[in-house]
Amino acid sequence: MTRLEGRIRFEVRLTPNAGRDEVSGLGEDADGKPHLKIRVTAIPEKGKANKALIALLSKSLRVPKGAIAIVSGETNRVKTLEIEGQPAEIETALNELVAG
Repeated sequence: MTRLEGRIRFEVRLTPNAGRDEVSGLGEDADGKPHLKIRVTAIPEKGKANKALIALLSKSLRVPKGAIAIVSGETNRVKTLEIEGQPAEIETALNELVAG
């Protein structure tokens, strides 16, 4: 996670077409870079999985959908997201989400 002014940036590995919508923990890529693992039931067609990802994070973190943006990797499994708000509060909420 990277704290920026008024927002936080982090990586997500999205698995579409899953059995249920869930945050399934933390993972690492081949280079050891950490990412949040998220599964959604939506199919990866016409942005449906990305919308489901934003909806799940919005509900789980209690932030508006409009505060969440995919800044890169929109058509890839690994995406870079930014959430606007107080970085410390968002980071704490993300850590609780992963732990809980």
